[in-house]
Amino acid sequence: MSEYVTLSYWDLAGASIFLIVNGLVSLKLQLGVERQLLWSALRMVVQLLFIGLVLKAVFAATSPAVTLILALIMIGFAGREVWARQDRKLAGIWGIGLGAGATMFGGTVVTVVSLSMLIGPTPWWSPQYALPLFGMVLGNTMTGVSLALDTLHSRLYRERVAVEAQLLLGRTRWEATGPFLRQALRSGFNPILNTMAVTGVVSIPGMMTGQILSGVDPQEAVKYQLLIMFLIGGATGIGVLGAVVVSAWRLTDTRHRLRLDRLQPKAA
Repeated sequence: MSEYVTLSYWDLAGASIFLIVNGLVSLKLQLGVERQLLWSALRMVVQLLFIGLVLKAVFAATSPAVTLILALIMIGFAGREVWARQDRKLAGIWGIGLGAGATMFGGTVVTVVSLSMLIGPTPWWSPQYALPLFGMVLGNTMTGVSLALDTLHSRLYRERVAVEAQLLLGRTRWEATGPFLRQALRSGFNPILNTMAVTGVVSIPGMMTGQILSGVDPQEAVKYQLLIMFLIGGATGIGVLGAVVVSAWRLTDTRHRLRLDRLQPKAA
């Protein structure tokens, strides 16, 4: 197997030309996304360079406490992103707490089980395995949870009259909100379902591509990619289901009333 090819910063600068072209197209067609594109690219560069330095130090330290702290920081940022991606959010601590909690629970359960029982590094919490794996699982779970909550809150608010009519007719809160719960669950599952459907045929995922480029046997890369996809699918299911059920519980009460007063007003 040939050695992997190292990249220079000039190589990266050359690759960024394609983003610059996209920005120029946005300016020419007055799409208005050039600033967002520039800001997103700069943010990505800074974050990746920073995390590269942090991970190098964490891997060298091999400390469970440091690994846990970094994982908690990742959870905090994931919770904030789930909260920010919703047009209508739960009020108070529930707004950021539910998204962070559902994402953390799904990602943590799946990651811990896979590290301790499937991959089996020594020690099982080895940051070289735990943090990259947790990051991939957490990021995809975050996407599913944010889409599910945004769909649920928006649909309940838009169809509040229909839901309240069902409640007046004697339906329970779960029966009245059931169609919207199913819509929210489908929205949360869609990204991972679409990804799994085309993986290997239309696209070769980033992890598998990176392993192959670094010289790993393609068959071994396939095994790891399948493992990751199974873990991501499981974590997404756990997180989405938990977030939707708890949010529906929060937006209703034991007297089977719709409590949209527990939603924040939509930001202008």
